[in-house]
Amino acid sequence: MQNKKLSKDTDRRTFLKNLGLIGTAGFFGTGILNTACGASSAGKADNKNKIPGVALVGLGGYATGQLAPALQETRHCRLTGIVTGTPAKEGQWMEKYNIPKKNVYNYDNFDSIVNNKDIDIIYIVLPNSMHAEYSIRAAKAGKHVICEKPMTTNVEDARAIIKACNDNNVKLSVGYRLHFEPHHLRAMELGQTEKMGKVLNTDAGFSFVLNNKSWRLDKEMAGGGPLMDIGIYTIQGACYTKGQWPVEVEAQYGEVTKPELFDSVEQSISFTLKYPDGTTSTHHTSYADNANYLKTTAENGWWELNPAYSYSHISGETLTGPMDLPNVNQQARQMDAFALSIISDTPILATGDMGLRDMIIMEAVYQAANTGKPVSIELKGLDIPGFELHKKVNKSLNRPQL
Repeated sequence: MQNKKLSKDTDRRTFLKNLGLIGTAGFFGTGILNTACGASSAGKADNKNKIPGVALVGLGGYATGQLAPALQETRHCRLTGIVTGTPAKEGQWMEKYNIPKKNVYNYDNFDSIVNNKDIDIIYIVLPNSMHAEYSIRAAKAGKHVICEKPMTTNVEDARAIIKACNDNNVKLSVGYRLHFEPHHLRAMELGQTEKMGKVLNTDAGFSFVLNNKSWRLDKEMAGGGPLMDIGIYTIQGACYTKGQWPVEVEAQYGEVTKPELFDSVEQSISFTLKYPDGTTSTHHTSYADNANYLKTTAENGWWELNPAYSYSHISGETLTGPMDLPNVNQQARQMDAFALSIISDTPILATGDMGLRDMIIMEAVYQAANTGKPVSIELKGLDIPGFELHKKVNKSLNRPQL
């Protein structure tokens, strides 16, 4: 594709306008940030005049620090329920978020949520090994499902979640928040539309130092180490930058310098994905160093996000200079998009098939690292949206709330 030479400011404003993040008077704000959800209204989950209610299952750090606050800023859904195994948290959350007692569940009475018309969406925020069980139980209760990433700890369970949601006619999404983040959407646009020519290579890294034992270092609960937890972001970034899925992987584990911590999962892992057009992406993820970047080289230029995967303060630069894009509440936009898919039957960006794809890739990465040999990756017939649909769905987030 021919390289398009627009002025930096014109190109930026066009991009923001296409995403619904800028209007005739300027920015709408930093995305879906400033309007809390409306009051409660009765009705079925498919009632188009009702704001869908969300129940969070598992009240750990991510639910407490990110999702619950984001649900105070969503425009198309609202926090209406919780599921927790810690009785002390019940009263705290009820008081802080005005949740009635009838919308508070534990893991023993979870299945009775089927009768609660205040709850339309169940967001699974549990340790990875519990994702499949509770996603399937939520689907059988007739509730739409958001499953936090990684989708499961193995490919078989990912397929089971998809089947359960299809069998019970409920919608499914995976908690991939960066599909609603302007810098990542820009990287997606640059790569998929070949604005700077064909993508030649993507280099992605996400690491942080982990010094204490937690469920993330338990293979049975986590499914793996940093690859399953944060390396998955680098796979996502490379795939949606190119708009292609890998066909082969080579991988190797890093040195274990803290055997007292890493006796069950890898401390670090590096791998190279090969794509159908012969290009590659290189990846590194670790619990022993710090990295947070997504770099792409194309025929006629380059772009980089650094930091790339954080909840805020993402920054980007291209050959022509800083991206100069707003930071948004990623989780609020993510949940609003899913709510709109229920209200208006609009497409889902972070599909169950996308979660399945990533599980297939990660299993291949581990196989390649374990054997020291290249491993082929078979990815066919999956529903994974490209940039044009991302643009349309993100723009729809600024439609009037119910």
